[in-house]
Amino acid sequence: MKRIFDILFSLIVLTAFLPFGIVIAMIILLTSKGGVFYVQERIGRYEKPFGLLKFRTMRKDADKLGKLTVGMRDPRITGIGYFLRKYKLDEFPQFINVLLGSMSVVGPRPEVKEYVDLYTPAQKQVLNVKPGITDYASLEYFEENELLGKSADPRKTYIEEVMPAKLELNKKYASNPSIGQDVKIVWKTFVRVIS
Repeated sequence: MKRIFDILFSLIVLTAFLPFGIVIAMIILLTSKGGVFYVQERIGRYEKPFGLLKFRTMRKDADKLGKLTVGMRDPRITGIGYFLRKYKLDEFPQFINVLLGSMSVVGPRPEVKEYVDLYTPAQKQVLNVKPGITDYASLEYFEENELLGKSADPRKTYIEEVMPAKLELNKKYASNPSIGQDVKIVWKTFVRVIS
């Protein structure tokens, strides 16, 4: 049932978003060097790696300078990238990941291997469900980039404070995933983005 919800919801979103997606793609191509999409390896269900899709919001090869985005005014972010990140529009290509089956609409946000390698055995239980586009942690840490931007050591803050707190919220979801809970989280995410 969850898979059917994922497919139908993703098809509706991608169909409705297509005209905006074409405009965004053209602006990205015209305003900075590099492709339209950014593909980053993330760790999915049962620790299987997959390529997570996003609209490219940073300058080419900017991820080589660090995987964490430090504040919305990170100099690596392009002009259109700032707008896309602010309104979470860069996340829409992930609905393609959902259609391909590597992600779900709702589930723990997938992490890069560098940070998954730091998980404790208890924290790794979040990898027993498909990663998602949104979850409780996404709602709680909606302004995560700004939070890290204020830190003297963003990586340390993420590893010692943000990541453990997010994983606790992820464990809450992973212990009892359901369609009802998914609909509730999707609605809360929509309201949060709009507000």
